[in-house]
Amino acid sequence: MKKVLSKIDKPLFLAMMISFIFGLIMIFSASTIVSFVGFNKEPYYIFIKQALFLIVGLIAFFIILFIPTKKYNNLSKFLLITVIIALIGLIVYGELTNNAKSWYYIGPFSLQPSEFAKTILIMFMGSYYYKNRKNLDNQFVIIKPLFVAFLLFALVFLQPDLGTAIIIAAISFLIFFSLPIKKNYKTNMLILLLIMALMAVGLYFVAGKKILTTTQLNRFNFLEPCQRYSEDTGYQVCNGYIAINNGGLFGVGLGNSTQKYLYLPEAHTDFIFPIVIEELGAITGILVILMYVFILYRILKISRKSNHLGNSIIAYGVGAYIFCHIVINLIGILGLGPMTGVPLPFLSYGGSFALNLMVAFGLVQRVEIENKLSRKNN
Repeated sequence: MKKVLSKIDKPLFLAMMISFIFGLIMIFSASTIVSFVGFNKEPYYIFIKQALFLIVGLIAFFIILFIPTKKYNNLSKFLLITVIIALIGLIVYGELTNNAKSWYYIGPFSLQPSEFAKTILIMFMGSYYYKNRKNLDNQFVIIKPLFVAFLLFALVFLQPDLGTAIIIAAISFLIFFSLPIKKNYKTNMLILLLIMALMAVGLYFVAGKKILTTTQLNRFNFLEPCQRYSEDTGYQVCNGYIAINNGGLFGVGLGNSTQKYLYLPEAHTDFIFPIVIEELGAITGILVILMYVFILYRILKISRKSNHLGNSIIAYGVGAYIFCHIVINLIGILGLGPMTGVPLPFLSYGGSFALNLMVAFGLVQRVEIENKLSRKNN
């Protein structure tokens, strides 16, 4: 066990643990009011639920360190079938919560299969492309996983959960463009994506009301939020601005946010970053961003060091997954794009998201372990 643990990327592990602990502190600070008023529970109700998921996630993290990536081929196929069945089950039998059928409820806890679909897709694509590494000049072979990704995208979109569906699509295409394939294949895919984007825009204007829900359509109206304070999207983003403005450089102090007193909806989930700045200041917000940059740098470094195509794709895919969450969340809360309900890594409350993120880091560390074993054997 010590031999395996000695081969993990220690700076990445330390950054991960610091980020999760900091996030847990901020979730406690941001959720005390909603726990008491919204759920009629003790102030630490949401904090405890998140902590329990993180403990389970940490156990899963250490288990994954001992599972060789060569076993991912069969494992990812089994998990892929399982998550597809789970997603179909939600559409048919799921309970509508927050305008979407995204969760299975187990007592006081809930599980969101679409969160795990992201990491399962990364595992599947890494295993698939490694297995077919000698046939990457065949266009059908290289696009086959994209059909799987589209199936996952469609099932999540139908919940409807547009934000998660977009991330699933983004992860699959970012992995595709990282492949060592002919440039004209990538060019053709870019052209196809451009055509699809233009068609999506056209479809939005022609039949947006038939395809998207009213809530989703309203989110595309994101400009000048404070001029639309009476609207949900304007109200949330504008109160996020107020929280950021209140914080200044150094913040009003941990636990002293005023916006978390139900002025800012979802203060402990999607909009936790403005609470971080309100309580701890813009300097802390910048440090959080720098921590993200450091984590992504370490993950991409692990990906580049791997001489195993599948392992490289897995690490790169996890980096893409985290990057997409960061960018889409910050774009939404800063009013630079539509809000999608996408959580911010480490900081936002969400048991399934935290558990899956811990699993994803386990996959990256397993790749690093095999990188070091490979160099030692050579």
